[in-house]
Amino acid sequence: MRILVFVQGSGGERIFRNIKERSPAGWTVESIDLPAALPTIIDEPQEFIAQDLPNADLILFLGESPQAPQVPDVAVVAGAKAVIAPIDNSSFMPLGLKNQVQRRLAGLGVAAAFPKTFCTLTENSYGYCRGVESHDSELIAAFARCFGRPKLKIKIDPQTNTIEAAEVERGAPCGSTHYTAAGLVGLSADEVVPRAALICHYYPCHASMQQEQIDKDMFDTLMHLSGYVINEAVEEAIFGTPSR
Repeated sequence: MRILVFVQGSGGERIFRNIKERSPAGWTVESIDLPAALPTIIDEPQEFIAQDLPNADLILFLGESPQAPQVPDVAVVAGAKAVIAPIDNSSFMPLGLKNQVQRRLAGLGVAAAFPKTFCTLTENSYGYCRGVESHDSELIAAFARCFGRPKLKIKIDPQTNTIEAAEVERGAPCGSTHYTAAGLVGLSADEVVPRAALICHYYPCHASMQQEQIDKDMFDTLMHLSGYVINEAVEEAIFGTPSR
């Protein structure tokens, strides 16, 4: 699979490095830097998009500004069949912009996922709680088998009830799951939740700390959401199912 990652800041750069380092054999992962400052209104997106972009199957759009060049224009130039545009900060991709981009991509026949946060992505869905949306793309599913909602294999010492080993079967795209797994070793199984979320946040997690509506019944921050996600992964690894 050929992946083209558009990066506009330190958070995106970290995601790109982690994916490139841990991607399966046979994947090609390249990055394109977006300008840090862009006009408020972009009339001609091609002025900011190189016309000699490498061809890509999947685009990861990691913009950190709502004025970033339009994702559909990038997809057309790169010949991509699928796009993942994660929302780890809603100011970078407000709901109206997300809906606009989603409609344009659908009109072009390009599959898309907008995981909020990136670590909620699975082979067929993204989002959290009642905010979950589905996708039907084998390219996105192939990516999500390796990077997305954390999945762990945890071994507990039966005599001490402590974590003896924690193996990452699928890690968050930013790399926080591997950091968290290493920090779990030696902890009591009775205390590992919510300690797992705290370790993830110390990574540090770059998700927003701005309170917002996650779904009709949940008002919280995206950073807290990322903590819930890793806690649930730990609970599932230990008990077979998360409590939430």
